[in-house]
Amino acid sequence: MAELDYALARHNMVDRQIRPWNVPDLRILETISRIPREAFVPPEFLGLAYAEINIDLGHGQVMMTPAVEARLLQAAGVHADDKILEIGTGSGYFTALLATMGGHVYSVEIIPELQRRAGENLIRQGIDNVTLEEGDGACGWSRYAPYDLIVITGSLPLLPESFQQSLAPGGRLIAIVGDSPVMEARLITDDGREGYREHYLFNTELPPLINAPRPEPFQL
Repeated sequence: MAELDYALARHNMVDRQIRPWNVPDLRILETISRIPREAFVPPEFLGLAYAEINIDLGHGQVMMTPAVEARLLQAAGVHADDKILEIGTGSGYFTALLATMGGHVYSVEIIPELQRRAGENLIRQGIDNVTLEEGDGACGWSRYAPYDLIVITGSLPLLPESFQQSLAPGGRLIAIVGDSPVMEARLITDDGREGYREHYLFNTELPPLINAPRPEPFQL
């Protein structure tokens, strides 16, 4: 696909997939319009770079659909000076969106091959306000806490409290919680002395994080 076709596909994605799904935030739309999604897609799926599907990254992992990425960004309310934790680097595309809008991103990936590829993708785009970490973040990553924003890009049957404990006052946590086929995207906000507020965003479905904790089985 020629470069001009990618630019057109990106424009159509914003106008036909993202705007209609209740994403009017101009800063988000401009960021998505600027970053070439095709630069983060595995070569064998380049023709699907702007399709509204989860793209296979291998190892049982996927790239979220453009509309889900945009809705999560909008709910996150990314600020220019945010210190951000991302659990699940994947292709590095969502990392790039967060880094373009925020201050610094600490992104944790458990699969070494995906981490390496994501690093190469980010370097090629000149995005350098990202620290890539290899490790298991399914129960949190307190190394650089507290964070202004935490985004978990895989699903969790059970959301560990350790994520909330890593938030700075006023911090936000985006998580997709539940089991297939019923999963909820949620926004959790640290309100300081008043505790945490939790908001339902929308239903979606993503593969669970590797080693994601599960509720204890019910026993009679």
